[in-house]
Amino acid sequence: MKLKKYALALFCMLSAVTVVNAQYKEPEKKDKAEIFRPEMPFDSLLAKKMLAKGTAVIKGVAYTKQKHPLGYSVPFSPRILANKITVVLLPVTPYFEEWYRLRKDKENIKRKRFVYLSDQAYRYRLEAITNSDGEFTFPDMKPGKYFLQGMLDYTLRGTYNAYTGSGYNDYGGRTDYYQKKEYFKNIQDRIETFVEVMENGEIVKVKLH
Repeated sequence: MKLKKYALALFCMLSAVTVVNAQYKEPEKKDKAEIFRPEMPFDSLLAKKMLAKGTAVIKGVAYTKQKHPLGYSVPFSPRILANKITVVLLPVTPYFEEWYRLRKDKENIKRKRFVYLSDQAYRYRLEAITNSDGEFTFPDMKPGKYFLQGMLDYTLRGTYNAYTGSGYNDYGGRTDYYQKKEYFKNIQDRIETFVEVMENGEIVKVKLH
């Protein structure tokens, strides 16, 4: 009899575990992301051919400019050089062109709408690391059209007037007091551009910002 009770208890425990493991938590709508990908098949042979060794050189400097906290550019702001970041070079194949058009039409990061390259397409890339002046080089390039991209992190620093309280005089007049305080905000800029190599042996200079 005790053995049956133990067996029944064990069965109930296993059943409970099974139910718990089967639970699915529905994410909040604000946390859901929409993912888009090109429908065109990726031509790996073409990408490999475009990335074969040539005799041209792509030399560039990567940088961004400080933006206002609301997102717009600040006139006459100094360059922020891309110090030790990875610059990715992708061949502009028909698949890539479809991805880029799709990104312009569909991407909205604030609304969690993203357009992704396939894993296979992203494997066919070259990478370069910038120096402290933001300079980078891609040697041994063939004639063709390429897309450059980097992610540049920097800290936005500014000041604001923080309300600290109010004072009143004998006649009912009110004076508000403020204190200037600093704020810091981490920013990540996606810097990118297209570059075209026209012939072997040339040096193509580019600004990536």
